[in-house]
Amino acid sequence: MTPLLVATTAVLLLGAFFFNRLVRLRNQVEAAWADIDVQLARRHDLVPQLVRSVKGYAAHERATLEAATELRARALDTASPARLGQVESELEQALSRIFALREAYPELKADQSFLELQRELVEVEEHLQYARRFYNGAVRDYNTAIQRVPDLLIARTFRFNGAEFFQAEAEARTAPSGLGA
Repeated sequence: MTPLLVATTAVLLLGAFFFNRLVRLRNQVEAAWADIDVQLARRHDLVPQLVRSVKGYAAHERATLEAATELRARALDTASPARLGQVESELEQALSRIFALREAYPELKADQSFLELQRELVEVEEHLQYARRFYNGAVRDYNTAIQRVPDLLIARTFRFNGAEFFQAEAEARTAPSGLGA
């Protein structure tokens, strides 16, 4: 009876170890997503300020400004990391178009509030890039774990589901122009 008890105890302990490992990895993904969410909220808070700043100088650029505002609203209503990545890529492109306006409006180029908003957005983009890398690394580790034996057995038993990556679209993977100038 003792060998059976030892074997049962060993199996239970290993099961607990693998379960706790998956919980830790899942929590790491959730914490990494929270970091992305904070940076996106910072970006979203800056968009209306940027639009107001540019409106005074480039009122006839209404379509560009409205596109940024509409994309911000769509981003706020999107929960899926994959879909949000697409919307955020479009928002980055819209912000690039707004920053390109400064070349056509020299007064805008000299406006201190515009320049400060530009600096803040550069900072947010840098933090967001780091948060994306950390999140996607956490997702990679978690998804790999739930697909590997013996973690797979625990993952299926306790319904650990895979996580989505947060990626920019291929054409928007470079830094938006104007954000670094």
